[in-house]
Amino acid sequence: MRPGPVRGFTLVELMITVAVLAIVCAIAFPSFEGVMRSNRLATTTNEMIASLSLARSEAIRSAHPASICGSDDGSACSDDWEGGWLVWDDADGNGEIDDEERIVRFSKANAKMSVAGPEGGVITFDGRGRRAGNDAQAVVLKAKDCNGDNLQITLAVSPTGRADVSERQSCT
Repeated sequence: MRPGPVRGFTLVELMITVAVLAIVCAIAFPSFEGVMRSNRLATTTNEMIASLSLARSEAIRSAHPASICGSDDGSACSDDWEGGWLVWDDADGNGEIDDEERIVRFSKANAKMSVAGPEGGVITFDGRGRRAGNDAQAVVLKAKDCNGDNLQITLAVSPTGRADVSERQSCT
């Protein structure tokens, strides 16, 4: 008896398949990295807008100030927003977290994103939901490895308390 046909791949067929797969991956990977950086920026922007909206709504709900500031550990404010930011019920409106004041939310920042808060480090909303103070306040978000792409967004908090999102800008 003659054995049936042998089924399978030859070594040459397998090597050609691996070579084609490597070429496709080499072309797709840089494009995929750009998509990931853009997605990180969109996610961080949405988290920051949600935190600003939460601080504003807490101020309106409680009829006294609520604030947002940069924080590394989620328990105290710092001027550095790179580690994250927290929202708290700032009952006395002094811009500092006191023992009797409640921390509402802490958001940890993505390590691949650069976050720069406003000068002074604290954004405070009064009991009507308006931003306390007259100075311009903005938060700048950008990818740390932007390679000159349009991966920077500025969130300007208006005196009425609304966060205005800028168009994407080129970052350096």
